[in-house]
Amino acid sequence: MAYQQPALPYAENALEPHISANTIGFHYGKHHATYVKNYNGLVEGTPFDAQSLEEVIRATAADAAKVGVFNNGAQAWNHTFYWNSLTPNGGGVPTGDLATKIDADFGSFDKFREELKNAAVTQFGSGWAWLVLDNGTLKVVKTGNAQTPITSGQTPLLCIDVWEHAYYLDYQNRRPDHVSAVIDNLLNWNFATENYLAAK
Repeated sequence: MAYQQPALPYAENALEPHISANTIGFHYGKHHATYVKNYNGLVEGTPFDAQSLEEVIRATAADAAKVGVFNNGAQAWNHTFYWNSLTPNGGGVPTGDLATKIDADFGSFDKFREELKNAAVTQFGSGWAWLVLDNGTLKVVKTGNAQTPITSGQTPLLCIDVWEHAYYLDYQNRRPDHVSAVIDNLLNWNFATENYLAAK
């Protein structure tokens, strides 16, 4: 029942020049793959092996004795969600129901963009910035390390990875430049809209 690392939804060079094929090769092929390998090794032969990744993440989130299972499982999940949060020729402003909801809950798309960028840039150390639906309201949240909104009852719509391995080969210490490039050129608003409509 080993968990399989999902295929990238695009070629490794598809996000250039904003994220290089070199970065994707290491990020997906090494970091993400290692989380999956470690997770499978930890759950093999346990009851978790027969459960979905989401079920295991929720079951182990507050269990100090299962921190390895949680960290590797949550990172495997977060990364798959992240790859789908990006798309070649993405970015820009969403349309339709999600755009209307962003305007209603944040005041404008520009205010949302500023809040998302600030969350991603100010996340201390490794972590993530997310657009989530929380009890019917859109919010921007940030999580450290392997933490994920699905353990808090929130529905993720899209995310930005701000672990250093997500950007250091391309941007070195210029995290704000990486975050701006992702928001303006790569965010997958079709994916976010699908998640929003499914959760409404």
